[in-house]
Amino acid sequence: MTTPVRIGIVGLGRAGWGMHCPELEEHPEQFKIVAACDIAADRRQRMADRYGCPVYERIEDLTADPQVELVDIATRSCDHAAHALLALAAGKHVNLEKPMTASYAQALQVAEAAKTSAGKLFVRHNRRFDPDFVQIQAIIASGLLGEVYEIRLARHGYARRDDWQTLKQFAGGQLLNWGPHIIDHALRFINGPIASQFSSLARVAAVGDAEDHVKIILKGQNGLLVDLEISGGVALGEPVYRIFGRRGSLTLTDEGIHLKYLDPNQTLPPRQAQPGNPGDHFGSPESLPWVEEVRQVQPGSNTVLWDYIYRDIRYGEPYPIQLEQALEVMRVASAARAGSEFEL
Repeated sequence: MTTPVRIGIVGLGRAGWGMHCPELEEHPEQFKIVAACDIAADRRQRMADRYGCPVYERIEDLTADPQVELVDIATRSCDHAAHALLALAAGKHVNLEKPMTASYAQALQVAEAAKTSAGKLFVRHNRRFDPDFVQIQAIIASGLLGEVYEIRLARHGYARRDDWQTLKQFAGGQLLNWGPHIIDHALRFINGPIASQFSSLARVAAVGDAEDHVKIILKGQNGLLVDLEISGGVALGEPVYRIFGRRGSLTLTDEGIHLKYLDPNQTLPPRQAQPGNPGDHFGSPESLPWVEEVRQVQPGSNTVLWDYIYRDIRYGEPYPIQLEQALEVMRVASAARAGSEFEL
C-alpha cells in the first residue's frame, strides 16, 4: 500500500495556498497535508477550515511537529534560506520553492546544511517538466534541426507591478521570479560548463526598486549560445522559444511549435565556394527541400514534480533536479546581479 508523505506547508499565499495545495490535492495517495504555517491569522484559519490540520504562526513550531516529514517552503524569497536551514536542522525533508535562496552564497549555505541533515533537500524547478519544454528538448535531440547553435528564450509582458516582488528588501525582481525557471531551461539546453556570461538588468514599468527587465546571454563551452530575456516592460512580445539549427529552425507561440527544416530524406548536392567574379545572383540559385509544419504541444503537467519527490523519499529513486544544477542556477542569477544597482 502507498504510504503518503506527511507534509507541512510554510507560507500560505500565492504559492503555498494558490499552487502547492491544489497540486497536492491531485496526489492524495502520495501526500497528506498534516500541518501549515503562516504569520497571517486569516490564512491560518482558511487552511484549518479546508484541511483540518494544525496551523502554526511560527515555523519553529511546525518544524518541531513530529507528524511533519516534509517541510514545503513557499514563503517570500528573502526568507527561503533561513526557513530551509531551520527545517534541515530539525531533520526534515525540505521542498524549497524557487528561487532556492536570495543569493548564491545563501544557496551554498543551505546545500552545506543538507549534507549533514537527516532530511533531503528538493528545489522546486517545476517548469523543468513543462510539456512544451520537454517536447522541444525531444525535437532537438532527434536531430531534425541539425546541430543547434543558438537558442532564444523570452517571457514578455507589460505591467506596472506593485507587490512585494518588486522590492529588493524581499529579494524581488524578475531575476528571482521567472528567472530561476528560464535560467534552468537555458542550462539544460547547454548541458555543460558555461564559458561566458553577459547580463543587463533594468527597471522599466514596475514601481518598486527591483529590476523588471532581465537580459542574460550564456555561451557554453560547447559553443551553444543561449539568449534569455524576461521582462515586465515589453508591450509587443516575441515567441517564447526561438531555436536555430544548421538544418532548420523552431519557434513556439500560442499557435504551437512552428518548424521549418530541410527534408531529412533528401541528400543535398555538394557545393563549393567560387572565387571568381559573381554573376547577377548572390551565389548560385538553389531550391532547397524545405518541410514546414506546426505541431501542437502534447498534453502534460509539471506537477509530475511531486511524483519525483515522493519516489525519492519513499523508494530512494534520485530526484531528477540535482542540487548542483539548482546551485548553478543561483550562481548565474547572482552573477547577473553583481555590480548593478539591483545587487541585494
